[in-house]
Amino acid sequence: MIELRDARPGDEPAVADLHVRTWQDAYRGLIAAEFLDALDPRERAARYTFAAGDPTAPTTVLAVEAGEDGDEAIAGFATFGPCRDEDAPGLGEVYALYVDPDRYRGGVGRLLMAEARRRLHEAGFTDAILWVLQGNDRAARFYEGEGWRPDGTTRTEQPYGVLSRVDRFRRPL
Repeated sequence: MIELRDARPGDEPAVADLHVRTWQDAYRGLIAAEFLDALDPRERAARYTFAAGDPTAPTTVLAVEAGEDGDEAIAGFATFGPCRDEDAPGLGEVYALYVDPDRYRGGVGRLLMAEARRRLHEAGFTDAILWVLQGNDRAARFYEGEGWRPDGTTRTEQPYGVLSRVDRFRRPL
C-alpha cells in the first residue's frame, strides 16, 4: 500500500537514486546518453535540502511503500511551491514529479499530483504551472489527462548544463 509523507533528512540518497533512474528512463533519446549515463545519485543527493526549516522552500512529498521487513521503498516524489517564473506571479508550480519506472501506470503519479495540487491550493494558489521537456510525450499525455494544458510558453534552459527545450503547462487548482 502506498502512503504519502513529506521528505525528511535522511531521504536524500533514496530520492536521488529514484531521480537519476527516472531521468535515465524518461529522457533516453531526448537528452544525450553520455550525460544520462554519467548521472551520479550521490551528487544529486547533495542538492536536496529536506526539512530546511524555510517555509518558503519547496515541499517534497514522497510516495512510499513499506516492505515486509519494515523498510520503505520510494515509489515516487513530487516537489512544488511558489512559481519561479517572472511572468506568472502568484501562481504555484510543480517543480518535479517522478515515479519509479517500475511503477509507471500504477496510480502513483496521480496520487502525488493530487497531493501537490491540494497543498498548493491550501497555500492560497488558484492556478499552477509546470514545465515539460519537448518530446516527452508520455509526460505530456499524463499531465493533459490530469487537466493541465499548454499555455503557449516555451523556453530553452540548461538544467545541470544540458540544453533543453521545454513547454509550460497550466491548470486551475
